[in-house]
Amino acid sequence: MQETFFSSKEASQITGCTLRQIQYWREKGIVVPVISETGTGRSIYYSRSNLVELAAMVYWLSVGISFDIACETLKRLKAQEPELFISGKGKRFMLLLSAQDESLSLVEFDRKSAIAFLDEGKPVIPVWLDEIYQRLASKLPR
Repeated sequence: MQETFFSSKEASQITGCTLRQIQYWREKGIVVPVISETGTGRSIYYSRSNLVELAAMVYWLSVGISFDIACETLKRLKAQEPELFISGKGKRFMLLLSAQDESLSLVEFDRKSAIAFLDEGKPVIPVWLDEIYQRLASKLPR
């Protein structure tokens, strides 16, 4: 099966992020697209897994997660669970913030643990890739 690629403009329309965001995230190495050196000039294309990364960033920023935490979350997810961006199957994770050293940990979502953390007054940030996949799938061309 041949991979489908999307231009920056198409990626913007599908994921809901602006062209400027896409350009900035590319320049900062947050979401790294495929760059084709063939033809006239440079052509930049995004894969489906890149679209998941873009959509995840847009979603996290839209729910109030800071840019730095969104970037760190994406980086950790790509390192811990790289197949999630390729498989199309979403999992649910949560970000836990340690009050002592202000470090983030990314763990698989567990309702009891989340409630226990909240009961202790510790923040729990949901990272639900299944929701992100559903939003993205509804916008992808068939």
